[in-house]
Amino acid sequence: MPARTLQTDAFVLLKRPAADTFQTFTVFSAEHGAMLVLQRVPKRPTSLSSAASKPTATQVGLDLFDEVSLWLETSNEGQTWFVKEPRLIARHADIGRSYDALRFASALAALIARNPVHEDSREQVAALLRMAFGAFGTASRPDIVFFKSLYCFARDEGYPIKQQWIPTLSSADRTGVAALLNQPLSAQSAFPKEVARLHQRLEDYLRSNTEILMDPR
Repeated sequence: MPARTLQTDAFVLLKRPAADTFQTFTVFSAEHGAMLVLQRVPKRPTSLSSAASKPTATQVGLDLFDEVSLWLETSNEGQTWFVKEPRLIARHADIGRSYDALRFASALAALIARNPVHEDSREQVAALLRMAFGAFGTASRPDIVFFKSLYCFARDEGYPIKQQWIPTLSSADRTGVAALLNQPLSAQSAFPKEVARLHQRLEDYLRSNTEILMDPR
């Protein structure tokens, strides 16, 4: 059976240790949802001249949280895709400079990777990832970025979270949630413990009332 190819823009959600000559990734595409892709591990340079040369398009190594344009090829009906040519659109290296930013960005990426996203919601999820990964790299409150992202993901998946979850909260908590969701990050002043408590309330609701697969406890 001849190999099949496609081109798509995607976000790198998961990166697994390299095995033999390939590195395995889970990426998310607005067109195709979550996809398993393999990229050949580039050979180490064997001379000073080759080390100094610039990498070609096919040598760009994918990394966590990258937004990339990919030419992919498969020979097994799309169960596994091989990266033929990657082009970097955006790299969020600043996320790795903060432990909290890396922790929350990884949690969001894993959430999207483990949940099948309906095709009607994929464009919104892609936009959410673009916004969130950019904010994780620059904002001083990655905990609030994650809270807002989780709320938006559940809402965009069609769950009536505003109508069903928020009314269960106390008046003070409703005010707090409204501030977290509506105020710009630069204006946020909620204490981290308060954000963590409200985030846990949201997670508890999603575990009990939706089909969203949360991080196993």
